[in-house]
Formats: sequence, C-alpha cells, structure tokens
Amino acid sequence: MRGVLSLVFAVVAAASLAACNTVEGMGKDIKKGGEAIEKAAK
Repeated sequence: MRGVLSLVFAVVAAASLAACNTVEGMGKDIKKGGEAIEKAAK
C-alpha cells in the first residue's frame, strides 16, 4: 500500500512540475506576442 501511495505522489508531483513549465512557457509566448504587437503599433 505504501509503495502505491509513493508512486501516486511521484506521478502527481511530476505532472505538477510539467504544468508549471507549460504555463511559464505560455506566459513567455504571450509576452513576446504582445511585444510584437506593440512594436508594430509604433
């Protein structure tokens, strides 16, 4: 039972870390898109 809980915890932790990286990358992409729009507007 303890091994199963450890495995579930490891999977959840890995998924959480992957989600953070995805959100961070998406934020960078949105920022770059905004900068391009701002530059085109000038």
